[in-house]
Amino acid sequence: MTPSTPALVDVEGVRARVDAVLARHVAQLRTVLAAASDDADELADAVAQMLSGGKRLRAAFCYWSWRAHGGRAGGPEADAVIRVGAALELFQAAALFHDDVMDDSDTRRGFPAAHRAFARLHTARALTGDPERFGMSAAILLGDLTLVASEQEFAGALATQPVQRAEQARAVFDLMRTEVTVGQYLDVLAQALPWGDDPVADEVRSREVIRAKAARYSVEHPITLGAALADAGEANLAACRALGLPLGEAFQLRDDLLGVFGDPVTTGKPAGDDLREGKRTVLTARAVARARATGDEATVTLLRTRLGDRTLTESDVTQLADAIKATGAGDDIEQLIEGLAGTAFELMDECHWPDPAREQLVGLAHAAVDRRA
Repeated sequence: MTPSTPALVDVEGVRARVDAVLARHVAQLRTVLAAASDDADELADAVAQMLSGGKRLRAAFCYWSWRAHGGRAGGPEADAVIRVGAALELFQAAALFHDDVMDDSDTRRGFPAAHRAFARLHTARALTGDPERFGMSAAILLGDLTLVASEQEFAGALATQPVQRAEQARAVFDLMRTEVTVGQYLDVLAQALPWGDDPVADEVRSREVIRAKAARYSVEHPITLGAALADAGEANLAACRALGLPLGEAFQLRDDLLGVFGDPVTTGKPAGDDLREGKRTVLTARAVARARATGDEATVTLLRTRLGDRTLTESDVTQLADAIKATGAGDDIEQLIEGLAGTAFELMDECHWPDPAREQLVGLAHAAVDRRA
């Protein structure tokens, strides 16, 4: 039986130590904001709320890859890796703040998305101007604040490291940030392009977005970053990249399935959010392709006209989800996840990682692709 995600990230105190770094950063942020204005503390509250959630998988992948490549528990080097893990979590927070604005999401981890919360604050205080614009502006700035915080933690972690190690880690971190930004743009572009006429091309585009926007920064780069912090050679870094990419893609494909078929109690998102937001995923592209192949034009029309409809009721969402399921597209994605994860696990088997790091990394990989939230 695969250990639960909380149990995995708690080993050697990874979660608690990362959370302590994040709490320290929020406290420092409050001090800086208080010096600017009493009105700015709401920004720190929003950052604290965003950081309070999350599985800490990225930080754990980084830490246990470091251990797998020779890092020893305890001491200042371990503390530096924990700070890098915190930097990854802060970077994710920045990406989520910005992503929610671009997707016009209503919720994040069971709470109103930041732009929604600040729009409500605008209304509650009877401020002048457009509440929605105020909310979006605040959320963009929150993303910027956490992006700055991520860089601060990362730079602080590298400050005491040997130059070559720091340069190697910096190269991974900088590439990650550039790729995610490009991936966000590709996602925005995909949402604006005509969709449904060529589902094969739609799927290719969706997988490009997955790799750039999510797969590499969720798994590949954290694992590679941990190895770099342990002074791993190019062969070991290449092995991390080779197994991390398919595992990261499987991770995101699982997220896409949960976005349509997941239980809101466990996902923290209302059922159908991805359908209302009109996310152009591999799942929806595959559903259109399958419906076309069987001559089911009613399903093709349903998906093309209702996907992205903000007025979808719960009944409408159920109808769309059922239509997607009936095409067999969900089963296709399950098989795709299994194939990608299988490739990653085979490559893991070829890595000469010592225990307990091997056991932890395999467990984390299973948690990433077998999860239900």
